[in-house]
Order: sequence, then structure tokens, then C-alpha cells
Amino acid sequence: MLRGLVPCGGPPAAGHPAHSLVSRHGLRAIRIAVALACSAPFLLLAGGAAGLTSLDLGSNPIETLLHSCGKAALNILMLTLAVTPVRRLIGLSWLVSLRRMLGLFAFGYAVLHFAVYVGLDRRPWDWVALQADLLERPYITLGFTALLLMLPLAVTSTSAMQRRLGRRWKTLHRLIYAIGALAVAHYWWQARRDPYESLVYVGVLALLLGSRLLGRRQPPQIARKLSKS
Repeated sequence: MLRGLVPCGGPPAAGHPAHSLVSRHGLRAIRIAVALACSAPFLLLAGGAAGLTSLDLGSNPIETLLHSCGKAALNILMLTLAVTPVRRLIGLSWLVSLRRMLGLFAFGYAVLHFAVYVGLDRRPWDWVALQADLLERPYITLGFTALLLMLPLAVTSTSAMQRRLGRRWKTLHRLIYAIGALAVAHYWWQARRDPYESLVYVGVLALLLGSRLLGRRQPPQIARKLSKS
């Protein structure tokens, strides 16, 4: 009855509830849908910049590009952090198979955010001015630090690197929690004049990190069952 169904891309483990399984074709369709959803902000912005869509970038299109790429990176990063808590809560183990793709999309939008900032929002590729901004504007320091920390996670996201690093891979990828905190702090600091949306991100991050800590405090038998992250 469960033949052809997988929990997260492999054979079903003993004790997996049926509702946590999904067919291989179903999982492929979900991945495609998630990839399209994550690509949508970029496609809309690119189409608007090229005049191919009705999207209006406003009177300051560079600022719109900058903030839209940054917001997309932050939103997808929050989704990446939400994978494990949601999996534990509702038992959909195949959600783990989406985490790598979500993380890479978050990194891609963060790179675009940085590229717009350095290449369009100021004198193009002025590294001296960038150094001054890093020293004088704390929110830029926070965002740049988050981007630097994302780089090794993106580079080591492949299955081959996971096998090569062994246990160190899991330790390295726990940087995602520090990255989430830095990204939310970056957003909050530069949006202090309108802090309400920033507080939503702070609350979401606190909820996600809190659920992670609660998961670690589960009794050993339950923890082994719930966590393979």
C-alpha cells in the first residue's frame, strides 16, 4: 500500500505515519512548485525592470530592487528555519527535502541584495565607500556578516560535502540560527522608523528558535524519533 511513497526522498522508515509520506512524483511536483514560488519575486522584479510586466518599481527603482531582494531573502530564510519545527509539529518528514533548496534561494536573494547595494545604490563597486559603511553603519555590518556566514553553508550544501564533512557538516550548518538572528537584526535596525513589521520578524524568529530549544529538551527516546536535522 505504501510502495512508491517516501518520507523525504528515501525508503519509508519503520513507524512513519502514512500521512507523512508522499509519492516520488508528488515530491517532485512539490519541489517544482516551491522553486517557482521562490523564483517569483526575482521574475517579477526582472520583468518590471525590463518593462515586460505591469509591475511598477516606483520613483526609486533601485531602492525597490534593494528592499525587495532583501525582503525575499529574509522571508525564505525564515521558511528555511521553519522546516524542522513544522516537520516535528505535523509529522511531514518530506519537508526536510525542501530545506536545501530554500536555503540556496535565500542565499541567492541575499547575494542579489548585496549586489544591488554595492553596484547600483551607490557609486558602482566603490569598495572604499563600502568599507566606510561597514565601519559606520551597524545594520550594514550585521547584514554583511550574515551574508558571509551564508557562504560556507551554500558551498557545503551538496550531498557530497555532507558525506565528506561528516558530523562537522551538522555543526557548521547550525550557523543558520546565527544568520537568522543577524538578518532580523539587520532588517530591524534599518527599519526603526516603522518597527512594527520588524517586530513580526523578531517574534517569528523567537518562536522558531524557541521551538528548536524545546525540541532539544525532549526525552532521549522522543528526540531520536523527532530529530534528524
